[in-house]
Amino acid sequence: MSHSAEITNHSFASLNLAAPLLKNIEALGYTQATPVQAQVIPAALEGGDLLVSSQTGSGKTAAFLLPLLHQLVLANPHGSPVPGRAQPKILVLCPTRELAQQVATDAINLARGIKSLRIATIMGGMPYGKQIQAIKGASLVVATPGRLLDLFNSRAIRLDQVECLVVDEADRMLDLGFAEDLEAIDERCKGRSQTLMFSATFAPRIMSLASNLTKDAKRIELAHAGEAHANIAQKLHWADNMAHKHRLLEHLLSDPELDQAVVFASTQVESEKIADTLRANGYQASALHGAMPQAVRNRRLDSLRKGQTRILVATDVAARGIDVPRISHVINFGLPMKPEDYTHRIGRTGRAGRNGIAITLAEHRDRVKIRAIERFTQQPMAAAEIAGLEPQQKPSAHKPNHRPGTAKRNKPKFGGQARKSSGPRFGARTGSFQNSTRQH
Repeated sequence: MSHSAEITNHSFASLNLAAPLLKNIEALGYTQATPVQAQVIPAALEGGDLLVSSQTGSGKTAAFLLPLLHQLVLANPHGSPVPGRAQPKILVLCPTRELAQQVATDAINLARGIKSLRIATIMGGMPYGKQIQAIKGASLVVATPGRLLDLFNSRAIRLDQVECLVVDEADRMLDLGFAEDLEAIDERCKGRSQTLMFSATFAPRIMSLASNLTKDAKRIELAHAGEAHANIAQKLHWADNMAHKHRLLEHLLSDPELDQAVVFASTQVESEKIADTLRANGYQASALHGAMPQAVRNRRLDSLRKGQTRILVATDVAARGIDVPRISHVINFGLPMKPEDYTHRIGRTGRAGRNGIAITLAEHRDRVKIRAIERFTQQPMAAAEIAGLEPQQKPSAHKPNHRPGTAKRNKPKFGGQARKSSGPRFGARTGSFQNSTRQH
């Protein structure tokens, strides 16, 4: 059963949520539910499994947290003390540490002042002892799969009391090789009454996973990747070589309209080099990648959220989980491995009701990847040029079946006419509960 998103103008007050939750939502400054929230919250409250296709920045985190927190409030209306055992009722699985932290912070903000609700985070890279203490008495646990199974196998946590399992960003879970871990966790909380799965797409591999984890799941399908980023101006700059890409990058970062930016690099080494170069040239820049100790990653993300870091140079470890409304620009210095990752990258901007700009720097050897992204998003990337930094190599007329060795002038033209545009100006935040720093 599939539903498309046409629901708008739903107030949170109309969704029959517990009064303490509504009070916290209002305190956070939100009144109107986003389309995914307007559909998922009532469906989740009805019970039964859900399979939801939703893009980043749609407000999906609150869409699953609110009905689950509501159920926890109803189950303990008098706020009675919770036993100090590590046996959560709600388990939320996230593919990355950053996303797990974001989700946990959202939950803490939504549950503020409700004494019976304890929330804990389980993830790699952090001390075991503190996590083991934190999960005692926690009714909602947000976890990455690997560390969760470690704690389960060491008998630090029980999963037989889990009533609802949430699998967030299931597509990314599979990308990162968590399929077996998900099966193992599924087996250990077989007695649950509800499973909620969220994914950017309903690709065959996601449907295969859903058939194992869910039963008679209601499908809720929201905007396609291209539609979901309608508020993000996407542009393409062709570069002749790496030195040209660096010059383009520094010019783009000098844009007075730029508030904060995420620059995506292809490798950990590249992210460090770019950040070092930018700092040497006077920019407030820092790198973020998976090889860093978790404490360092946390500090750098916190610095970004506080506005102390203007430019974050990241690998795809940061594509899921960074949620800072002031990020006005995303710049793809290195292209993503898969077109799906492109949509997650650019979803770091255009959040909380704002417009955003996503710029991709590509050499001509990257044309196949660019075409793949355009096919996936169903949107062309408009090629733009900067006066004084125009590419010397310009693709000319289409010739898709050219042979190796064909002269450069016969390579296919791509990207349309060059146009110079600074993109839309950034609007104010709306009252919709999309992910924002106010939640994090």
